[in-house]
This record gives sequence, structure tokens and C-alpha cells, in this order.
Amino acid sequence: MAAESYSEAEPRGQRSQLLQHEVLLTGIGGQGVQLAAKTLAMAATAEGHQVLMSSHYGGEMRGGQTEASIVVADEGLRTVPILESVWSAFVMHSRYWPGVAARLRPGGVVVANSNVAGDLPDGDFRLFPVPAGDIAAEVGAAMSAGFVLLGAYSTITGLVGIEALVAAMKDLVPPYRTQHLVVNEAALRAGASSPAAPLLGAGAW
Repeated sequence: MAAESYSEAEPRGQRSQLLQHEVLLTGIGGQGVQLAAKTLAMAATAEGHQVLMSSHYGGEMRGGQTEASIVVADEGLRTVPILESVWSAFVMHSRYWPGVAARLRPGGVVVANSNVAGDLPDGDFRLFPVPAGDIAAEVGAAMSAGFVLLGAYSTITGLVGIEALVAAMKDLVPPYRTQHLVVNEAALRAGASSPAAPLLGAGAW
């Protein structure tokens, strides 16, 4: 389901539909949720979409709640990313799932790290469980499970392409951490090509 918005510049009866999708990314501190969110937002911008992003996290460095909201649209946005409802969710951990479920629209899309979020209760949503932790370990990127799940999200929804994600990740990694570029890219591509991520299983566009 896509949220709808309209340009006020067009006469009544001639307004074109604005296609917009929202993503709520959630997990616990230390799982790379904020980096995944920034990567997704930058990739969407590079592909020509309009993007808004907001982040929320607790004071703890690791283990506390971390969450980000992203709105991606094909034209100008007239909303803020403080979202009462969302089209999709990127779930790295199930600890804060109830708050996510409360905002997920009926029939929404959930891409979840089944290694630590495999216990999500049934609901009115399309669930795509991805063993992100296992896949990350298999490609020698044990600390990059968030990028595995992001690659899988890309393939499942088509919201952004894998090449745009890889390019955005490379732009975001600081110079003193360039040693992580290879494993991060491997994690993104492994997630994108995983059998757990059906191509456009829940296409956005």
C-alpha cells in the first residue's frame, strides 16, 4: 500500500498521484540500524527520489532501542518522517516489535532478521524472514548483519537498487574504517542474492 499525497499547484480534478513509501527500521544499539538507514536514504536520493529521514535512539551505546524512519517518494514531499503509519519495516531485533506493529499498515511488508527476530507473532503483514546473522558469518562479515538485511530488503521491495546501496555505503564509511568496505559490500550483495529474498516479493514501485 502506498500513502497518497497531491500537489496543490494542480487544479482540482487534474492532480497526479504521488507515490510514497515509508520504512521503519528498528533494532538495538550496536546492530548497525542507523548506518543502514543512512545508506538507504542516500541510495534513494542518488536514484532521484525525494527522501526524508529521522532517527531515534536511547542514551546507551549498545543494547538500547534504536530506530529510524525514512520516507521515499517519486516527487516532492510535503510531510515529516514522524510517522503514524508505515508501509514497511526493517526489523533487526524483536525487542521493540510491538511499537513497530502498531504503526504497520494492514498488508504491510516486514523484512526481519530471523536469527534474533524469528519470534514475531502473526499479523496482517507480509513477513520475509532473512537469517542475516548466519549469512553475514558465511561471508566473513559477522558484524555486518544489518547490511545483509538491507541488501535483502532491496531485492524484496525494489525500493532502491543494490548498486546504489553499495555506492552509498562507500560514501558513508569514514576514511579510518576503509578496511570495512570489502566486507560491507559482501554483506549487502549476499543479502540481495539470498534465497530468502525473493526478487520483488513485495515490490514498491
